[in-house]
Amino acid sequence: MPEPTVLADGYFQSYSVVGLLAVVGVLFVAVAFGAGRLLRPVVPTPEKLLTYECGVDPVGEGWAHTQVRYYVYAFLYVIFAVDSIFLFPWATVFAAPEYGATTLVEMFVFLGFLAVGLLYAWKKGVLEWT
Repeated sequence: MPEPTVLADGYFQSYSVVGLLAVVGVLFVAVAFGAGRLLRPVVPTPEKLLTYECGVDPVGEGWAHTQVRYYVYAFLYVIFAVDSIFLFPWATVFAAPEYGATTLVEMFVFLGFLAVGLLYAWKKGVLEWT
């Protein structure tokens, strides 16, 4: 039976590589930001201190009303795009001889959950643009 300290040394040695890589990554970012700060020119002018909005001088208040429905559409798109990705591995497992009926039932349950969510969004009026 191997010594417990020998096992612990190998265990912690593998984590030390991960820790060293993390330290090197943090140092790399810190050096890059530090070099950028040291090398950039600092010449503040009144034009540079103005608020920039796509080349147009800002007019009015800084607060703007945003329609939430745009975010809801984006959120629904992301949900259905990610869920559709799950259909591809399902299709490969469905082709296996011993998993056919089981995976078919599981996929219909999964698609049923998606359909219920879409029906809920439709009933709440989320999918209406105006």
